[in-house]
Amino acid sequence: MKFRPLHDRVVVKRLEEELKTKGGIIIPDTAAEKPQTGKVIAAGPGLRGEDGKLQPMGVKEGDKVLFGKWSGTEVKIDGEELLIMKESDIMGILA
Repeated sequence: MKFRPLHDRVVVKRLEEELKTKGGIIIPDTAAEKPQTGKVIAAGPGLRGEDGKLQPMGVKEGDKVLFGKWSGTEVKIDGEELLIMKESDIMGILA
């Protein structure tokens, strides 16, 4: 990918979720919600504080993250559907 996010922005690729419930019911594509988990594809260098020092990012490439339902901006880069969001839109890193 030839895209490098700036400041505290993060590029995330949504992870596909299971379309079947625990009880075995298959959920059709039209009724399924978009997943709220994703993999960090790229992260910016960090945000500059008031003192001018660079604050490092809390996430890095390859992290599996949980983000808000309406977080980020959907973009298409190299034919891939991705999200660009601020680091503060990410709720946490999944282990």
